[in-house]
Amino acid sequence: MYPEHPGHAPTERAVEVHHPTPITPAALTPAPLIPVQPGNVPAVASVVLPDGRVVTGYAIEPAKPEPVATKPPVSRVAVNVALGGVGFLAVCGGLLLLTSFIAALTAFVTQLITLAAVVFGGWLAVQVFSASGHQGGTTVNIRKAVIKRNHIRG
Repeated sequence: MYPEHPGHAPTERAVEVHHPTPITPAALTPAPLIPVQPGNVPAVASVVLPDGRVVTGYAIEPAKPEPVATKPPVSRVAVNVALGGVGFLAVCGGLLLLTSFIAALTAFVTQLITLAAVVFGGWLAVQVFSASGHQGGTTVNIRKAVIKRNHIRG
């Protein structure tokens, strides 16, 4: 059956037998019994089927659905919309106050500029038109003169 190695004569092969390791009886010791309270053991129920067979077993309680959370009398969406409206009104009021403040500030700055122009213009007029402002220069006194044929006699 098996191919022989070249140069070796065919021989009988030895058969190896493997024996399984037996399990020690210590490993087969039963698990210790845990005492069970009589109140925790469910009752055994028997049911007779239509064909006359009797099925006996433990009764299984049906799964109880989780209690449904009670809804508040007012919808959360309605509360959110109402709060959004209140916030919007607060923002609009703030924007109205902000625009009023900006308009008042603009009027105040305009009045300051006008006041500065009036004060500066008055100071400039006083400097230009005052007689005491010219200390040096030529003073010309004009007297009553008789002008005859482009000659001034005085």
